[in-house]
Amino acid sequence: MGVYVYSVTDKQHPLRLDGLRGVGESPGPLRAVTAGSLCAVVSDAPEDLRPKRRDVGAHQEVQERLMADGTVLPLRFGLVAASDDEVRSALEERAEEYTDRLLELAGCTEYHLKVAQDEDSLLRQILAESAPARQLNDDIRGGTADPSAAMRLGELVAQEVQARQEALAAGVVEALRPFARDVDSSQPTGSDFLSVSFLVADDQEEAFLTTELSVAHQLGEGLDFRLNGPLPPYSFV
Repeated sequence: MGVYVYSVTDKQHPLRLDGLRGVGESPGPLRAVTAGSLCAVVSDAPEDLRPKRRDVGAHQEVQERLMADGTVLPLRFGLVAASDDEVRSALEERAEEYTDRLLELAGCTEYHLKVAQDEDSLLRQILAESAPARQLNDDIRGGTADPSAAMRLGELVAQEVQARQEALAAGVVEALRPFARDVDSSQPTGSDFLSVSFLVADDQEEAFLTTELSVAHQLGEGLDFRLNGPLPPYSFV
């Protein structure tokens, strides 16, 4: 049977694991594998592990309990080792890296921000502010445009959307960056044009949250800010 790995911590961490259940339909007890100054929180891995809501929730609950008592390196869902010995070897081989990262994450949590923009509102803005786009749109609506006008308008609008959203994304990140130890951007999905994680120290949390609210308010309607956190700092492990 394999070993499911949840987190890496310093061996001085209190590891309050009582009452927690591991992943799997019949989860085994959680335990610690120690090597030098580090330990990993593990349990027996189920044979058919899948990202079910029950198991993802169990994984997250372990991270949150550990975070309440100290610094952790939260590993993403699904990491399985062959045995306790393999986990111990990994801790020994990467001891310096893990120790340094624990120091960097001390007293920090992750906040993840996604931002989307209302397409109709953005289109109206582009037509109001871009003379070439407005002229093409007027020609099309008035029936005086040439056959390629619709394609040219589409390309022009797409370029404007990209340029404006890139500028907005950069501005939002720069406004919040002073309150974060680290920033990690990911590829936005769906209608979002910004997906970014901030590593925020406890003593900067209030300033970070206040600034995020202020930025969302200043940028006005048509933008949807969704801030999730505090979270285990997955993006910075």
